[in-house]
Amino acid sequence: MAGLQAGAPTPSDITVHSQSRQLQVCFSDGTDFRIPFELMRVYSPSAEVQGHGPGQEVLQTGKREVTLLDLEPIGNYAVKPVFSDGHDSGLFSWDYLYFLGSQQDRLWADYEARLQAAGVDRDAPMVKAGGSACASH
Repeated sequence: MAGLQAGAPTPSDITVHSQSRQLQVCFSDGTDFRIPFELMRVYSPSAEVQGHGPGQEVLQTGKREVTLLDLEPIGNYAVKPVFSDGHDSGLFSWDYLYFLGSQQDRLWADYEARLQAAGVDRDAPMVKAGGSACASH
């Protein structure tokens, strides 16, 4: 995952809105996105969510109520959110935050289609690889 593409917009302000569960990111090109924590969590760039290659993605469920416990800066190129479900391994580069913000409608539609194809509800508890439901993840 690249941190920044040459000439790409960079954040001028980042605000955590805990009550509405959104991360507001204002970019240097004047765009202003409010990215739901749930969207960030289900599209985390971590290997735990994305897998180690195409087709290895892990469908995330039960993330509607997830909150941010912390948002750690990573150099001058990313932030690392710590989510209330314990997930803390995704590094969100400025490019990736811009992508999430600008593509929210398409990403939500894709997520809903994947849920439907899997026959699960977005609020269903996560199922571990062994097949047992884990309500805390």
